[in-house]
Amino acid sequence: MAVGMGAHVTIIDRSLTRLRQLDDLFQGRITTAYATEETIEAELLQSDLVVGAVLVAGAAAPKLVSREMVTRMKQGSAMVDVAIDQGGCFETSRPTTHENPTYLVDGVVHYCVANMPGAVARTSTLALNNATLPHVLAIANKGWEAALGDNKHLREGLNVCRGKVTYKAVAEVFGLEYTAAEKMVAGG
Repeated sequence: MAVGMGAHVTIIDRSLTRLRQLDDLFQGRITTAYATEETIEAELLQSDLVVGAVLVAGAAAPKLVSREMVTRMKQGSAMVDVAIDQGGCFETSRPTTHENPTYLVDGVVHYCVANMPGAVARTSTLALNNATLPHVLAIANKGWEAALGDNKHLREGLNVCRGKVTYKAVAEVFGLEYTAAEKMVAGG
């Protein structure tokens, strides 16, 4: 949307494959950069809006922007922490609500609403239903064990099974023993 409105957009990521895909998709209308602390800081200090969208599945988001960096940002600039549900990726982030969505830190507006899709509940529900319905139908038609045994992607979403933690990142975060999901489901 920002590109369509004429904004200069830079996307920073650690995946070179994803950065190449974005370069191809946007055909020079965005800038892409490999994620390093120096790159993040340089872009942060010249930006009017920073969107932090970090996801480490099953784990807390890493803090990519320090409080010290925020103190050097442009006054009146804004930060949106989409990763707030995983603890946030800005050191200055704290969860807010739709009723009281913003706060200031050193003159920088922070928007850290937990459950951001809740602002567009119908649209987000339809999108979630479209994404999950095929999996729900597979489980309903085959039973959970056969469905997970047949579908690698569905199996990769399993976190706990028969009292065993089957998602590595969750096991690591809580210091628990990890058991591969393939060992827990038929056909895996």
